[in-house]
Amino acid sequence: MRYTELGKTGMKISHLSFGASSLGSVFRETKEKESFEAVEAAIEGGINFIDVSPYYGHYKAETVLGKALRNIPRDRYFLSTKVGRYGKDGKNTWDYSAQRVTDSVYESMERLGVDFIDLINVHDIEFQANLPGGLQKVVDETLPALFELKAKGIAGHVGITDLQLQNLKWVVEHSEKGAVESILNFCHYTLNDDALEDYLGFFEMYGVGVINASPLSMGLLSQRGVPDWHPATKQLVKACQRAAEFCREKGYPIEKLAVQYSVSCPRIASTLFSSANPDNVRRNIEWANEEPDWNLVREVKEIIGDQQRVTWANS
Repeated sequence: MRYTELGKTGMKISHLSFGASSLGSVFRETKEKESFEAVEAAIEGGINFIDVSPYYGHYKAETVLGKALRNIPRDRYFLSTKVGRYGKDGKNTWDYSAQRVTDSVYESMERLGVDFIDLINVHDIEFQANLPGGLQKVVDETLPALFELKAKGIAGHVGITDLQLQNLKWVVEHSEKGAVESILNFCHYTLNDDALEDYLGFFEMYGVGVINASPLSMGLLSQRGVPDWHPATKQLVKACQRAAEFCREKGYPIEKLAVQYSVSCPRIASTLFSSANPDNVRRNIEWANEEPDWNLVREVKEIIGDQQRVTWANS
């Protein structure tokens, strides 16, 4: 496992990280015992960065993860959770106000069973872009509230997350330098979309650490194919299906190639994946520690062709 400092935070995190969204039964109904084993497999395999959010499973993921972490020494992992995006009774809600995000951090700590969060992220800031105050509210209200928690020793570092790269760039540009310590972006350093690469120089200039997420592009890069809810266009789905079939014929699962490609960039501190299956966790760790077949990477990119960098709106 390779360990890289996340920006200027001092946290040296594993190049493959564990996303706990699956523990909230986001993708399928999960059992707690299996989820606990998945977390243990991640730690045993050298992963030292765990990401979660109160939004995942509408608080379930944090609750299950908290139980899983009870028997794991606190110095074995860095823990990240988020604020701003929530849900209750099956309905999604958003609240980026100073009071709500402050309360949210304390609520998360209680569910997680910890008294310190290494990294607090403002979750999917594009939703605040469509609310009163827009992204300026993240700069003027959300981030300062988290800085106060950092000053109190409740949080170690502060970051932002989003699908839309331009939103991340905007908030970094309009915040005091050093205020945003890391960004988390998903589906933009994958076999079908490497747009994140265009922004790495900018984030490096501002000393902002970069975390990539969803190496399978939310299921696009899988033999099983995308779930019904996936927002990708039909053309992109078909292109990725052709690529998956090509990899299958080569005897090299596209999931393996996708993970290996996503962790290959040394300028990206870590890539997050999520699974509540301990066997899948071990397999992804094994893959991530191997070099990809670069000829196959080139062939897959050619198959995806003009669907490269075709993206979608968050939901």
